[in-house]
Amino acid sequence: MLIRRLARPMLAAIFIYGGIGALRDTPSHAKAAAPLLEKATGPVKDSLPEQLPTDPETLVRIDGAVKVGAGTLLALGKCPRLAALLLAGSIVPTTLAAHAFWTIDNPQERANQQAHFIKNISLLGGLLITAVDTAGKPSVGYRAKRRARKVAAQTQQTVGVVKGAAKVKR
Repeated sequence: MLIRRLARPMLAAIFIYGGIGALRDTPSHAKAAAPLLEKATGPVKDSLPEQLPTDPETLVRIDGAVKVGAGTLLALGKCPRLAALLLAGSIVPTTLAAHAFWTIDNPQERANQQAHFIKNISLLGGLLITAVDTAGKPSVGYRAKRRARKVAAQTQQTVGVVKGAAKVKR
């Protein structure tokens, strides 16, 4: 549908742009993410696997790469549901780290960050709609249930034929 071909790149643009920005200026993004990261990982840092990155710069790079990659996939209409889910998972920590308006005392800056926070919540809503959009095709759940009913019917039919053949042979 034409609307999907237009809307997906429009929705993806902000993520691609933001991801490129995070990759270009990782230190300042990491500085903004550090307090939230410390709050989230601090209590459980000792129990996390060593392979799991916890330093802010690495996580910002990963987040930037996810935004660019998933944003590009969404814009091109390739795996749009998965891309939307990845972007939805990416926007939550970004919003909490970068737009924590409730911690700001300056009324003008607080209002500015609150507007950005609400914008990101709106983007999250658009991503969630995109994540469940089946483009007019039946959902995976519907197709799986339908196929399971067909297999059950075929199995019952086969069992009935085998039982009938066993009665005839006696």
